[in-house]
Amino acid sequence: MKLLAFTDGASRNNPGEAGIGIVLKDENGVTVAEIKKYLGITTNNVAEYTALIRCLEFVTASEGMHCSSLVVHTDSELMARQVEGRYKVKDAGLKILHAQVKNLLNSAQFEFSIRHIPRALNTEADELANQAIDSKE
Repeated sequence: MKLLAFTDGASRNNPGEAGIGIVLKDENGVTVAEIKKYLGITTNNVAEYTALIRCLEFVTASEGMHCSSLVVHTDSELMARQVEGRYKVKDAGLKILHAQVKNLLNSAQFEFSIRHIPRALNTEADELANQAIDSKE
């Protein structure tokens, strides 16, 4: 099954209270999972990477989904370009998270691609990330 993921990390005041939101849809656009989590105090870039990592972990662990292809949509141009290898990862903290993403992808049993999309097309994941901050869940 092809899955479309929409991920977002939000940080208020950057760094500030942060959360992640993930929406997974099947190839017909039907939502099959929603994930949100409060992260505490961190930066927006760390939150964006954390959302991607949690998405990869969830899809890898969800045997019932039988994912053959995962297309991640994110409004973080920096993260998307770094994961694609088009931008260098300079920040020491992001290097650790980037390496974690690469390790997850190296062991993944599905095809992977990542796409940068405008923020206006990522509203569901953004809403979940903000709900996580508001509820501290």
